[in-house]
Amino acid sequence: MNNLSMEDGKKIVLAAGVFDLLHLGHVKFLEEAKKAGGENSELIVIVARDSTVEKRKGKKPVVPEDQRRALVEALKVVDMALLGYEEFDMEKVIEKVKPDVIAVGYDQRTIEEELRKLIRVKGLDIEIVQIGKFEIDELNSSSDIKRKIIETFQR
Repeated sequence: MNNLSMEDGKKIVLAAGVFDLLHLGHVKFLEEAKKAGGENSELIVIVARDSTVEKRKGKKPVVPEDQRRALVEALKVVDMALLGYEEFDMEKVIEKVKPDVIAVGYDQRTIEEELRKLIRVKGLDIEIVQIGKFEIDELNSSSDIKRKIIETFQR
């Protein structure tokens, strides 16, 4: 990753996640994340590495990291998508991206706490915004999609 810089006074919003089995909940999360930065914001998304997902969740994602990154970057709302660091280092990501706002999902409580502590300790001027869960329908999480596939094809 190269250092990223704020262009034309745009606020940089950072969002991160696994984005396995991309679904409407992911899209809504990213749309709300970009809105959190205001009208001229730029959304940069960190997509978790396969090894990071396996360490943190105990299983590999269905879709490989390069494909997940490409799918996220293809979304209209996303300005840039990057793969995270193998060792899951949010401090290095913050140093690289230099965000004004970090958007976290409803299911990222531990990461949110780690970020708040890091920002406080380092004295950084970064706003953290929690994005709520979207009750679109029953298929608004990758786990729900996997469960539905199993239910449908076990009959």
